[in-house]
Amino acid sequence: MQRETYPGTWEFRDRSAGDPGGFETVVVPHDAVLGTTRVDDVRQMASGYFPGGMWEYRTRLFAPPEWRDRHVVLEFEAVHRSAAVFVNGDLAARQRSGSTAVTVELDVLLRYGAENEITVEARADRDARWYTGGGIIRPVHLSVGPKVHVPLDGVVVTTPEHDAEAAVVQVLTTVRNLESGPVVRRLETMLLGPAGDVVGMDRTRVSLPADGSAEVSQRILVRSPQRWSVDTPDLYRARLQLMPQASGADGQTDVSEVGFGIRSLHLDAERGLRVNGQAVKLRGACVHADNGVIGAATFAAAEERRIAILKSSGFNAIRSAHQPMSTAMLDACDRLGMLVMDELTDVWTRAKSPQDGAEHFPEHWRSDLAAMVTKDRNHPSVIIYSIGNEIPEAATRSGNALTRDLAAATRALDPTRYVTAAVNGALFVMDGASELEPELLGDSSLDPVHEINGRTLSLEERMSALAVTDVVAELTEEAYGALDIAGMNYQDARYELDRTRYPNRVIVGSETFPTQIDRLWRLVTSNVHVIGDFTWTGWDYLGEPGLGRMHYQDDPPGNQALGGYPFLVSFAGDIDITGERRPASYYREIVYGLRAEPFIAVRRPHTRGRVMKAAPWSWTDSIPSWTWRDAGTAPLEVEVYSDAPEVELLFGDVSLGRQPTGSANRYRTVFSVPYQPGRLEAVAIRGGAPAERTAVHTAGERRRLALTAERPLVRADGRDMAFVVVELVDDDGVRATDSDVEVELTIDGPGALQGFGSAIPATEESFTDLRHRLYDGRALAVIRPSGKGRITVTAASAGLQAASVELEVG
Repeated sequence: MQRETYPGTWEFRDRSAGDPGGFETVVVPHDAVLGTTRVDDVRQMASGYFPGGMWEYRTRLFAPPEWRDRHVVLEFEAVHRSAAVFVNGDLAARQRSGSTAVTVELDVLLRYGAENEITVEARADRDARWYTGGGIIRPVHLSVGPKVHVPLDGVVVTTPEHDAEAAVVQVLTTVRNLESGPVVRRLETMLLGPAGDVVGMDRTRVSLPADGSAEVSQRILVRSPQRWSVDTPDLYRARLQLMPQASGADGQTDVSEVGFGIRSLHLDAERGLRVNGQAVKLRGACVHADNGVIGAATFAAAEERRIAILKSSGFNAIRSAHQPMSTAMLDACDRLGMLVMDELTDVWTRAKSPQDGAEHFPEHWRSDLAAMVTKDRNHPSVIIYSIGNEIPEAATRSGNALTRDLAAATRALDPTRYVTAAVNGALFVMDGASELEPELLGDSSLDPVHEINGRTLSLEERMSALAVTDVVAELTEEAYGALDIAGMNYQDARYELDRTRYPNRVIVGSETFPTQIDRLWRLVTSNVHVIGDFTWTGWDYLGEPGLGRMHYQDDPPGNQALGGYPFLVSFAGDIDITGERRPASYYREIVYGLRAEPFIAVRRPHTRGRVMKAAPWSWTDSIPSWTWRDAGTAPLEVEVYSDAPEVELLFGDVSLGRQPTGSANRYRTVFSVPYQPGRLEAVAIRGGAPAERTAVHTAGERRRLALTAERPLVRADGRDMAFVVVELVDDDGVRATDSDVEVELTIDGPGALQGFGSAIPATEESFTDLRHRLYDGRALAVIRPSGKGRITVTAASAGLQAASVELEVG
């Protein structure tokens, strides 16, 4: 069977308070939370001060009479959360998880030759430590096929043997018979190469009992295979036809198609991770599911845009934190060449949020795990499954048993990938965070732990000190022994120690501090058993507000780890919620050895003279700008990042001196520069001579709005979107970062606003409004086409001439 986008219209109403009122028409995927009013309530801090709610969707599906002899499946990729699906008033399905598909077989529920009402109810409130959105947040599919068919996700493709000359592609196909009597069918499997040509084929007979199923194995040889990798993401497709045994015989033909890649994985502590025999170090980013100004609604174009920007910024791997990745994002990873650590959950049996579903984990984990793996196991981008994030019970006997059960179940579902868990052993013993069972500690003493917890240390220092204690080694040993890869969150102090203590252990930095990437990357590259680093975080996200904001010694007392209302975004991402790279991203690219040009970031004037008291996720308050109306008279601090031994800073043609950079100086230096308008240029000095250079310029006094469509031609297929950058610039196109004017959009033509906003970390503005203030001179508008034609997007602001951009929808 094939998935097709559900074609019907959806209506929606909010049932959170009292009388829900009437329904309004919405486009699905839909985030029911994004347009609601935020609340100044510390209980809603984790979600960015968005409250939860209860929501109802309905649609009407006409079932033609001929569907009586067909099999009809309605699939919701994700409904957040606690979904209940009703068909003509009858309960058809429930799903507690907000990221596991809800699949409804409609055959016995439909009224044929008539309209059928389908209703979906969902609710969410304080069920995660970040923003999740709510409602039908991922696509809905309708599949109609024969009674004898290949079920959705019923095809598994592996490439057990391959080299440069040939590859064996094994296709395991489940065939299902819903007829009342036995049937015989012929299964034809055709392999299509990256260019669309037929590269292999096999046919076989399949006999099926009444109301039964069978698994069919086909091994097909492909000559001169094009192997999938990060650099060459070549994709193949398997096209299957299940047809009557003989021409003219009774029965309908069922068609299925699945994409795959030909690639091999190898892993050991002496050679690390290898893809197609080539050593690979994972330059990883943790990524939450929300997508900035469009919230939790998942659209293919937005997911592909994120992966493209992340890859162009130097990342070659992402970790889905902390829930299974959307199919659209995995498709983008396959096409663009991005490796994936696919994560199941943030909680097992011990709750981290009041309604996070931990109490239901024992009864649902097997089905949730199976749903993730069967959905994702044909994606060549997926190389690692993570069975959980920072699970506190992993330090207990029952937790160790559950770790083994989860790992074994994952391998049984997919023996071709590796299993890890993101473990932070320091949390087990940090200020008594977990109840420890003495028999698990062996001969270890808790005295060092008590001593470390009693000292005044930064979070980073304490985690490092606790990580290397015997207590943490003992508590994590059994859990790591159940995994293929030891995932370590903020435990880099263990990397070199474990090379001796556990010589067969392979480690991945499953979550790390972004401010330490220079030291962390050196540990990764100098230790073959450490296969990569996943920073927190690659793309900024809603919720956990203010986690990455800069703190200062003179901040008012009572300052919390997270930001008070109206903080909205984490502010810990290399890339902000509009898709613009922040200074940390360019620094990381230099550390990775992928950028030769220096980078300039200027600290905002309000930071001058203040002592930074940064959280380990906090970058400095700096931006790549030399436009400062509020600069005052004291010098500004200018950061320069470079891998060159030294850099020279120029103002115009005047040298402001040379200072050392490069790895010995953490790839950075700071110049003190009195502000005056002009050009500030950094020059890398290599071998005593000028080399690569970069510059920032002051924006002129004449300002205008400028709209830029990232792709002026978009498709009217329900999956594509237009991304329009709105900026305030001078006559030469230099962005004016010192005047964040309010902008109002108008949209003419077959399109509607999906989201509009800036990367400002604290605001009361809504992403669903047509009016928003720029931040550092920039905002992003996301336009959803509603039909073919021409869309004109116009931006206006008081005292400025309106500006427009045209989009073609074909």
